[in-house]
Parts: sequence; structure tokens; C-alpha cells
Amino acid sequence: MAAVTLLAVGTAGAAGAAPAPEAGPAWHKGIPPIATPWTAEVGPDNALPEYPRPQLVRSRWQNLNGVWEFGKAAVDQAPPVGQELGERVLVPYPIESALSGIQRREDRMFYRRTFTVPTDWKVGKGQRLVLHFGAVDYDAKVWVNGTQVATHRGGYDGFDIDVTDALKGKGPQELIVWAEDLTDATGQPIGKQRRVSDRGIFYQGSSGIWRTVWMEPVAVSSISSLTTTPDVGASQLKIKVNTVRGDGLTVRAVARSNGKVVGRVTGAAGTDLKLPVPNAKLWSPDSPFLYDLEVTLLSGKKSLDTVQSYFGMREIGTKKGADGKLRIALNGKILFNMSTLDQGFWPDGLNTAPTDAGLKFDLQQHKDMGFNAVRKHIKVEPDRWYYWADKLGLLVWQDMPAANTGPIPEPWRDQFESELHEMVKEHASWTSIIAWVPFNEGWGEWDRTATGRIADDVKKQDPSRLVNAHSGVNCCNSKGDSGKGDVIDFHQYLGPASPAPDATRVSIDGEHGGYGLKVSNHMWFGDGQAYEMTPDSATLTRKYVENQRAVLTAAQSCGISAAIYTQITDVEGELNGFWTYDRQVAKMDFTQVRAINQEIIAKADGTATNVPQPPAGTPGLTGIAFYPLDGTTEDAAGDHDATLVGGPAYVAAKNGQGVDVNGSTQFIDTGAPVLNTASDYTASAWVKLDKADGAFQTIVSQDGASNSDFFLQYSGADQRFAMSFTGVRALGPSKPEVGRWYHVTGVRDSVAGELRLYVDGELAGRTGACLPQAAPTGNTVIGRGKYGGNSVDYLDGTVDQVHLYDRALSATEIKALFDSGQ
Repeated sequence: MAAVTLLAVGTAGAAGAAPAPEAGPAWHKGIPPIATPWTAEVGPDNALPEYPRPQLVRSRWQNLNGVWEFGKAAVDQAPPVGQELGERVLVPYPIESALSGIQRREDRMFYRRTFTVPTDWKVGKGQRLVLHFGAVDYDAKVWVNGTQVATHRGGYDGFDIDVTDALKGKGPQELIVWAEDLTDATGQPIGKQRRVSDRGIFYQGSSGIWRTVWMEPVAVSSISSLTTTPDVGASQLKIKVNTVRGDGLTVRAVARSNGKVVGRVTGAAGTDLKLPVPNAKLWSPDSPFLYDLEVTLLSGKKSLDTVQSYFGMREIGTKKGADGKLRIALNGKILFNMSTLDQGFWPDGLNTAPTDAGLKFDLQQHKDMGFNAVRKHIKVEPDRWYYWADKLGLLVWQDMPAANTGPIPEPWRDQFESELHEMVKEHASWTSIIAWVPFNEGWGEWDRTATGRIADDVKKQDPSRLVNAHSGVNCCNSKGDSGKGDVIDFHQYLGPASPAPDATRVSIDGEHGGYGLKVSNHMWFGDGQAYEMTPDSATLTRKYVENQRAVLTAAQSCGISAAIYTQITDVEGELNGFWTYDRQVAKMDFTQVRAINQEIIAKADGTATNVPQPPAGTPGLTGIAFYPLDGTTEDAAGDHDATLVGGPAYVAAKNGQGVDVNGSTQFIDTGAPVLNTASDYTASAWVKLDKADGAFQTIVSQDGASNSDFFLQYSGADQRFAMSFTGVRALGPSKPEVGRWYHVTGVRDSVAGELRLYVDGELAGRTGACLPQAAPTGNTVIGRGKYGGNSVDYLDGTVDQVHLYDRALSATEIKALFDSGQ
């Protein structure tokens, strides 16, 4: 496409990069623990030479990547103006990386080099010189010829500096950059970076300059950025041309398809314009068509500045499927988002890909394996990463880099929100980005109401995309569901997670999977782990395919709109990638991976209405089994007589007698699977706890192959009553009192796709549980559970009046049962 040709022109301009310092020690590439296919290609003359800003291209520019002087800095140290520094670093690779040549951590550092402004740029004679920093982690100060020209805070966003007034003469100009990065010692947004890798889910940090540094001449009045938003319904592109000193000037925007003009618009700079795009060719993962865009800043008829850009026409929204469940839609059609978790770390460059080919590689692998989406996990990439996502056709879920896992300290909260909104602003025009994710698993969250407000603020800033307020709202440090945003997002390892959508929000599996495989000589630490390890590639592939079939079931039965598998590559000690960390070894059979991924996308389109309707069940409030426990374990409703195990005693109870169990060895066994767990059912009992601490206690359950099919329980982790599946709990509102009788009822409703808990006849909690359950395999038991193949969670208290039903009781029936005292 023409947009690619324009990028090639920009790249050619980089060939005239300013020479690196010649005096002093030489730069030497470090040796990473493992090398990528591109490690050997990186050197002083080709450190990311590509034009770094694909959406606003000018032909004249100069790349300042390459060898710079480097030195450790102290707090408040004066800039080393005119002083040679003792080391050499390759910019833009972070100093901890092997490619930088430093390969160690420093809290504070100086960079220094000289540059020469080409005389034909005519800077100072109608032209200005702008320095561009793609990103510096974290606090930065910049001096040109001893004059401080900028400060900047934020490790994931770029900044631009007009340095014209600091230039001296026509010869070499001195450029010094100071950077400070304290990483997890502060409340700054850091993503997965840590000062020291934990060899688990957090990794080696990346400090200092880590994206391209470059310069270009611009007119006194010039275009600074473009904000473009496709409006498919109106067949137009909304465009705002942001300028420097552009007040009172005019802009002209022209859209082209394969060189042919398809639309144009002229209007005031800095205002919202509408560029017609009739009969638009829509962008999608299957057809990622991009239009070329040329924008000119005019004073009357005189052209002051011209830039080249591009855009795609696409619309992201929601739509109900045939089953009535709300799902994600692209261009008005339901499209399941089949994604991986992409963390964007490299063993040779850490935060920075070694080459543009490497940057493209991970995204191309998504396409080759049949994925149509990618979750950029708590990191923001250089612009060329989003360019490749646009061009290859991938739907991007963009996370905000998290702070530490605990609540962000109050002094840092405004900074977090500022960087979040800057991220949205800087990436507002990328076609591939379809969703913003402010929080992950509650990391950094300080208040659920604040999280909801932040989600609303992002939606107000960008109403054209989805907002996922908190990915993994069911997990870890989450403050709970704020009810805000467009997405309900659960994490479950190994999963998949299966939350159901509600009336206004789609649901997704935000993280699942994580099967691992060790590959000798291709591991960062020589060892590592995953959520479940496998012995070989064939087993790993089989586990993946089986797990993905469960994703399809979750999509068809529960209505999830996306599934995000962890992860595209290994990262340091995490060995759960499709590829090894060095991108040298493919760990699965990608033919099978592609086939199951494409099957999910094809079949999870909202057309399936195959949720089975359960039979009517046995009428009345007695149930299919009833244990009054009045001196006997006989079934008063049927023939499922039970047996006392471990010698529990009959005692005075809620209604006559009940059974007192000791919390360690005693329970009641019915000798058979009373409930058909593949359909709807209800379990109800009166219970009095003798203790209510951090230990789990099971009132009624039914043994499965490894875990109980369900648990009507006291959840020690939450210190509340619950109706649960493994990993899913419908929780009561408060901690029960020791020594008090409670009527506790758990309902499995497969049609609604949920578990419900009732306490004393009132609805106390509900949660999504829409995946079909397997047929029963073990006995129904009273007073204990089963987990990991072991008997666990013994009840410490007294149980009475146990009813089991082959249907989902209504709220009215449960209230009547409670009122009866039975």
C-alpha cells in the first residue's frame, strides 16, 4: 500500500543519522542468557533505524539512535556539560539489557552525545528543530548546549521538544539526557517491571531511554498530531488536525485508496472535521484494508506543512446473539475475539524489541496460529507495534501499565490517571485498538468507586471503543465489580473463565490457560514454571486443544465474547508460551492450534441456541431426598438412605433431632449420587456452626472425580456462606454467627447460567456458572467436601432437615420452606 511506501521514504531519511561519539571507550554488546534470531543483527549503525511514527510521516528526519556516552548519576547532580562520560550505551535499548552494552541497573543516569543539524533544513530561517523521545523510563530532563529544554515524567509516553532557541552555530550540538527510574520502589506505573525479577510473573526492569530518539525540521506553524475516528454508519472519518501556532489557519485532508482520491475535506485547524469515505472498504482481521491520508496546513493557498498518514474504517460495538446474550460486534457483526496475552518482553532488549522484524514477528505469529486479537498486557509499545497490528489485522485490547499490586499510594493516584489518559490520547487513532483496560486484577486499585469513575472518564474520553474497567475482576486484589464499563472480565487458570454477560456489558475470559513446557537451552534462568507443566510438545498441544474446546463451550453456553490465552511466548521464568522466550523454538503443533482457534471464531458467533432445557423435576417441597435426621439417616422422600461415618452424635436440633459433627472425621454418606449434576438441582439444610474462622466447612456436596460437583458451604476464605463450584462462589452478605441456626439453600440454575444462595429464605448471593456440568460420579455427602481427590472441609457444627431437589427451586418456594421450619 502507499502507506508502506511512505514509511520506506522515512526510513531512507534515517540513513543519514548523526555520527556517534568517536572519542573514549567503545561500545560492546552484552551477552544475554539466551539470544533471539535478531540479537546478532543489532549494532551501532542499525539500532531500530525505521521511521518511528507511521501515522504522521515527514520525509526529512534524522535518527539519533546509536552509541551515546553514558554515566551513572547522583541525586541533583549537575549535567556534565562539555564533559565526556566514561561508558558507551546503545540507544534505545534499556540499560539493563544486553543490547545496551551496560547490562546493569542504575537508579539515575546521564546520556550524552552531539548531533549536527543539516544545513539544508534551514533551521532558524523559517524552520524549527524538534527533538522527539519515544519514551524514557521514568523521569527525564533534557539539555541542549547546556540549556535545559524539557522535563518529563512517565515511562510509557513520548514527548517532543522544540530546541531551536538552544542551538549554537552550525557545528555539533551537545545533547544530554538525565533519567531516574526507581521502578517498584515508588508508586509509578511499571507494568511487570521490577528492580529484581522474582523469577515468577514479574520481570527484570527497563530503565532510561527505551524507544527511538529522533529529530526533524518543521515549519513555524506545523501539524503536531492527528486524531482520527472512523464513523462507519455515516460513511466518514472524523478528523482533528492538532497544530503548533495554527490559530486562524486552514487544513486540508485527502483520503486515497490505492492512489485514487475517495474523499477530501477542508476546515479550520484544531476543529472537528468530517472527511467523507463513501462505500467504505471496512477493516477487519480477515481484510485489514487501510486508506492513505494526506493532511496539509494552509495559510490562504500557501502550503505550510504536509504529513502523510493512514486510517482504517471499522466500528466496534455490541450486539445480541440469537440466544439473547450481548456480544462484541465488529462492523455490526458478532465476532469472537480469540487472543493471546502479549507481554512484550525480550531476552536481549527487555522492554525493547531488538529489531522491527522482531517486533513484527510476535504479531505475525498470532495471525499464523489463527488468532484475530491480542491483549497488550500492562505495557504500551512503540508506534510501529500498533502499525503492524493495523496492517496485519489484529484486534488490540490495550492495558494501562499497572503500578505495584497493592493500592496506589495517594500521592501517585493523579499521576496514574494522567498517564492513563495520555495513553488513550496518544493511541486514539490506531485502527487495531478496540478496548482500553485501566486495571488488571485489582493491581493498584484503591477504591471500587474510584475504579468505576475512572472507567467512566475513559469512556467519555473515547466513546468509540470498549472500556474494560477491571480485567480479572474476580481475582487477586480486585475491589470487586464497580458495574461500570462495557465488559465483565474474569480470569481463571487453567480455565477458561465463563462469566455471563448482563444487559449492558459483554463478558470475556480475560486470562486462562498457562500450560507449560521446558525446552533445554532456551530458558532464561535454565528452569521455570507454568500453571500446569507438560512433558512434551504433543501433550502440550493436546492440553491446549482440549482447553480451547472448553472455550467454545463457554462461548456458546455462557456467551463470552473473547478468550485470552496465556501466552504468546515464555517470559523469563514463565514457561507457558507458544514460543520459547528467545523466539527460537515453537512449542506446539501450530496446525492444530490454528484449526481449533478458527473453529472457535467460526462457531462462537452468537447463533448457537443449544442450552438444554432441564426436565420439570419433582413437584413439592419435600424433594427427591429428605433427611429429617430424627435419630435416623433414613431418606423420608425416597430410597437413598444414608450412613453416619466416624461416629457423629444425634443431638437436639432445629426441628427435633439433628446430627452433630466434629469438623475433622465425621460426616453423613448417602451411598449414591442423589443429584443429577448435569441438570438443575437444589440443596437445602438447617445448620448451626460451632466455629466460623478461616477454614472451609461443607454442609452438603456431591463427590466428583477429583473435586466436589458443588459445595453448599461456609467459605473460610470469605467467612460467609456460599453455594460454590470450584473457583466460583455465590456468597452471602455477612459472616454468620457461631451457635445460631441458619437455613441455607443452594440452587444450580442451568437456564439462567448461575448459582444462587439463599440464607433464611432470602436471596443472599448469585454468580455466573453457565458451563454444562458432567454427569454425577460420586456420592452425595453431608458434612464434608472433596478437593484434589481428598476429603476436605469437614463441617464443625450441627446439621438438620436436609432436602435435595431435582430442579431449581423458586424464591417463593425457598421462602416457604424456610417458614415451615423444615
